[in-house]
Amino acid sequence: MRTVPLALFAALAALAFGPATDVSAASKTEKRCGYLTNPTPANWWLTDRDGEWLIGAQGGYQAEGIDVLPESFFERGWVRTNGYYGYRCACLSVTTDRKEMRIKRIYSGEPLALSRCTRDKSIKRGAE
Repeated sequence: MRTVPLALFAALAALAFGPATDVSAASKTEKRCGYLTNPTPANWWLTDRDGEWLIGAQGGYQAEGIDVLPESFFERGWVRTNGYYGYRCACLSVTTDRKEMRIKRIYSGEPLALSRCTRDKSIKRGAE
């Protein structure tokens, strides 16, 4: 019986099934809940039990995936503090850089009633 070298097998599998996907990213996805704040254009962060997570800074860092949040996310439950801009209570499915306290990518979001965040004593700071 002749054996197929591993590299050849991997190449044939990639042709048959497409390129391998990085399942490690999916396994590191976290659900983070707290105040999602957008006070001015391109400035975003999420404040949860672990602190403030940077999502975007105008003219600087921007996490991927903020566009996955539907328009309805910014309607009922969205507290306007500066024209269209403001905050709400939400859960986001994300990957993070814990050392930098940055959200690297947003996969999905779930709007929550504001009372859920205001009652949660583990969230140290409210949306300001």
